[in-house]
Amino acid sequence: MDVREAVATRFSCRAFLPTPISEATVRDILERAAHAPSGGNLQPWRVHALAGNKLEQLKALVRARPELLPRGEGTEYDIYPRDLKEPYETRRHQVGAALYRSIGVPREDRPGRYRQYARNFEFFGAPVGLLLSIDRGMGPPQWSDLGGYIQTVMLLARAHGLHSCGLESWTHWHKTVYSLLDIPSDYMLFCGLALGHADPDVPINQWRAPREPLDAFASFVGFNS
Repeated sequence: MDVREAVATRFSCRAFLPTPISEATVRDILERAAHAPSGGNLQPWRVHALAGNKLEQLKALVRARPELLPRGEGTEYDIYPRDLKEPYETRRHQVGAALYRSIGVPREDRPGRYRQYARNFEFFGAPVGLLLSIDRGMGPPQWSDLGGYIQTVMLLARAHGLHSCGLESWTHWHKTVYSLLDIPSDYMLFCGLALGHADPDVPINQWRAPREPLDAFASFVGFNS
């Protein structure tokens, strides 16, 4: 798949088919993604790939405590700035409204919204769940490197005909993740990532988040006309 096609067809998939993904495929994606750029070649990412019984065990631990939704065990970092200014707040509101509109859940239906939110912690039915961590001693440049690695994973998944969804919401269950997996104490869980074959027929996979036009965020100086 051409990289331009991979970028154009990637989206946050929120409903997956149960079709298994081989360990060899996941290994190939994660290994190739390690060619993502990394300042000073620090390669600050750490990945735990879960499938089968181990993935089900993690999901069951969260599923057993629905009363803690939506905040779970609290977070170790703020997913969004606490005072999100414009135009970012409007963009966030609009994309959330589009998501819930696609499945017929109105804003006032809080139980319905919580049920959908809980699907994050089922990895939206994906057969593979990735959990990505970073050394607590790292700073913003290395977090940027981790983001580059994650994006590369997502694009390489497309080369295998797979889709993905990044899940920062997993920070709400960091204590549970730490208790189940051998993540060193000097590492912080950043996010989960669902990986698998998209279910093309469900409404939640049939809308796309809009993007700003190029001239809204980029300027060009010194080019020949």
